[in-house]
Amino acid sequence: MVDATLTRRKDFLSILDFDPPELDHCLQLAAQLKADRSLGRQAPTADALNGRHVGMLFDKPSLRTRTTFEIAIRELGGHPVALQPDVALGHREPVADVARNLERWVNAVIIRTFSQYLLQEFAAAAPQLHVVNALTDQEHPCQALADCLTLQERIGPLRGRTIAYVGDGNNVATSLVHAAAMLGVHVHVASPEPYQLPHAVVQQATAVARHGARLRLFTDAADAVAGVDAVYTDTWTSMGQEAEADLRRRVFAAYQVNDELMALAKPGALFMHCLPAHRGEEVTAEVFESEVSVVFEQAENRLHGQKALLLMLLAPSVGL
Repeated sequence: MVDATLTRRKDFLSILDFDPPELDHCLQLAAQLKADRSLGRQAPTADALNGRHVGMLFDKPSLRTRTTFEIAIRELGGHPVALQPDVALGHREPVADVARNLERWVNAVIIRTFSQYLLQEFAAAAPQLHVVNALTDQEHPCQALADCLTLQERIGPLRGRTIAYVGDGNNVATSLVHAAAMLGVHVHVASPEPYQLPHAVVQQATAVARHGARLRLFTDAADAVAGVDAVYTDTWTSMGQEAEADLRRRVFAAYQVNDELMALAKPGALFMHCLPAHRGEEVTAEVFESEVSVVFEQAENRLHGQKALLLMLLAPSVGL
């Protein structure tokens, strides 16, 4: 069984808010919660958040994140509270004032918005309020939890494994390399030069790397994918970048994940995508629908990773 008694964290704005033991623990806890889900109301954590209210503030569209967080809160016995972004993210009053109001009513707020800095301002203004990053333009840490859980399920212990991320060095790539470095996973990131991971992210991943994990940047997708255990991609045009869509299709055309590219990876290498996917752009339909595709397992594991996260933030003394 998993011991859920690690140090209580206030916020989860980034994978970097965890230290490596906490990340390991979160993944172990997520696996246990996944195994226990069939118990329903008899699960050991079914009332772990009883009496706790969790605000959900989504400034960007969402299918997986909103659905899985709401289910996670309810399955842990808590109460989700839908908040309207037009009144809660600085349009009518300062963000800090909104946070200080919500701190009086709810125990945590899950925020999906554009700016990481806004999220940090929100969290800093309310010292008693737990704040969770459900996606910003800069980071997507909850996705990385699901990604790592999926990898562990499919290929076993991750230390010393190698994954390739092909495409835009965006928020998903950032959180993926943060988590992989902590877990001892080598990461190859292939992007056109103007779209590579920010230098600060490379420095951060290097600083937290364990067990000799290395991050390598490539401009050639074939070089990055050679011999890896998994190939990950994401949409070429993220939310808020729609005006760049035509340009990005041209720039990223050589970075499509197709059968030819997958053939360069290790035999049986997994295909990963955070969704939504655009078949015929960043990935072909053949790869997306292939036996090595784990995209819907990643989506399912959003639920379990986020349940573990909520327990660690709001009920760390609950034992499983």
